[in-house]
Amino acid sequence: MLPILNSIAAAIPGLSGVAGAGSSLLSPLSPSAIGGAAEPAPFSDLLTDAVGQVNQLENTARTTVTGLMTGTGVDVHEAMIATQKASMAFELTLAVRNKAVQAYQSVIGMQF
Repeated sequence: MLPILNSIAAAIPGLSGVAGAGSSLLSPLSPSAIGGAAEPAPFSDLLTDAVGQVNQLENTARTTVTGLMTGTGVDVHEAMIATQKASMAFELTLAVRNKAVQAYQSVIGMQF
């Protein structure tokens, strides 16, 4: 889940300023941490990576729930943690998508 937050924090430069003391946790590979100016990744690449990570978390959750149901040594708490991680990652991705659509609609609605 932290890589998704890192992707979103890197895409929105103002987010790391809002994070305050925890900004180093949200963007560990910031240009200042690397020691030089880095070219930011395109927003579409960040979203593609985030969706891929959400898909990976959902596949992990599906595997752990299947293992729990078949009795192959998966504990209940492992399945619950995996499903909660997948759920939270999906909700975060959905919220980012909704904000992007809302911003797009605002831009389209502007009169010049």
